[in-house]
Amino acid sequence: MNAMRIAFLQGKRQRERVFLPELIEQFRQVGEVVLNEEAGDPSEDRMAELARDADIAVTSWGCGPLTRRVLDRAPRLRLVLHAAGSVKPILSPELWARGIRVSQAAAALSRGVAETALALTIASLKDMWRLSRATREGAWGPTDSVREMYGVRIGVLGAGRAGSQYIRLLRAFDVEILVYDPYVDEAAAAAIGARKAGLEETLRESDVVSVHLPSLPETYRLLNRDRLALLKDSCVLINTARGAVIDEEALAAELRRGRLFACLDVTDPEPPAPDHPFRTLPNVILLPHIAGAVSNGLHRVGRFALEELRSYSEGRPLEGEVTAANAHLLA
Repeated sequence: MNAMRIAFLQGKRQRERVFLPELIEQFRQVGEVVLNEEAGDPSEDRMAELARDADIAVTSWGCGPLTRRVLDRAPRLRLVLHAAGSVKPILSPELWARGIRVSQAAAALSRGVAETALALTIASLKDMWRLSRATREGAWGPTDSVREMYGVRIGVLGAGRAGSQYIRLLRAFDVEILVYDPYVDEAAAAAIGARKAGLEETLRESDVVSVHLPSLPETYRLLNRDRLALLKDSCVLINTARGAVIDEEALAAELRRGRLFACLDVTDPEPPAPDHPFRTLPNVILLPHIAGAVSNGLHRVGRFALEELRSYSEGRPLEGEVTAANAHLLA
């Protein structure tokens, strides 16, 4: 019986960011490994060459779609392990037509996103950002702007991987958690420690609103002028998901009024223009899309891909499996 052939399609530089050398060695314990030693993003021709006769293809950021031309060179291909967040850049109808399974590493990335959202939640409720600035300018002393992670209500928009992980982290605190997600029923919400609520209720009743929704036609500018107006005065709005979920012009108008505080790790587009009000408003913390893995956290993505390979080899379910039925719901 031929050994399982595992082809890494991403360029050498990208592969080394995600997969430590010792992790590659563990892949070699499962099957024959073929590496792309070219530094840049692979062309369709290069992907087809690397995937030739592969049983498993490992993709990542920088890889294009697995087209018919690529797949025709890989008649044995049965599984694609996408060591990145969104799997959509590599998807093609040909994958489903040929019965090829696909796994993405969004679950590995979601932990870092959830941890970042929690950090922003605590720091913002404590008013650390403004107090630090005031202290540097000579102020000192107690303030009534500080709030604890106790007795506050936190609204979570989206109970996918990152949203659910954020909720699990929040359960360590004495807070009430509301969740808005049309695909989650009351029982499922209760199972992860939250109460299902409508969008307007979640916005109106929450002291903190954390956005974890994918960028889909249905979520485009979901938080528009009218919905942003529902937010409480002094509400903290956190977005570690996708900038397109928020009408940024409407949010800037609300922020100019001084009644909200926003922590934005994402914008639409990225980066925002040099003169964008998010860069200068005092009640905005603007971050350069760091909530997901950007450095050593990428190694968690590589580890996740290896564990998915082991699950596949042993006939166990794939935690990150994407199907034709659920692909349209992904970011």
